Amino acid sequence: MAKEIERKFLVKSDGWRSEVSSSSDFLQAYVASGDDRSVRVRIMDDKRAKLTIKIGRELLARDEFEYEIPLADAEEMANAAVGIVLEKTRHEVRHGGYTWEVDVYDGAYKGLVVAEVEIEDEGALPDIPDWIGEEITGDRRYSNMVMATEDLSGELCHGVPSAAR
Repeated sequence: MAKEIERKFLVKSDGWRSEVSSSSDFLQAYVASGDDRSVRVRIMDDKRAKLTIKIGRELLARDEFEYEIPLADAEEMANAAVGIVLEKTRHEVRHGGYTWEVDVYDGAYKGLVVAEVEIEDEGALPDIPDWIGEEITGDRRYSNMVMATEDLSGELCHGVPSAAR
């Protein structure tokens, strides 16, 4: 069983931009969601796709199963999405032995910039870069599933520092 353990933060400045090692455009759509599980499809750079199943109530650590699927299947599933289809560019930044994923949202959540870091166990304490702001791990409003199924764009995008955009 695969376990995803990650911490999530708001980004307070654009200091990360000079450290980007790779970037990819994502279209992320939820096919099904429940209180403790979700099924999503993600299309990356209009070239490949993955189906992901996440199970668990905790936002720090959940079971995660991910599978490559045909692009045409992913596009069809995205067309039948529940709620908002999320659009974002994911930038990878290496810092302190960890890979940070900085998501710059477009579409309904344009202006929101969030960073995630996957850790090996719940007690791990990665070095926090100076461009990282408030920790939002466990704040359900920043769960991609919640962002897709409840329109929180007005609340989450208000007051985002312009330097982070």
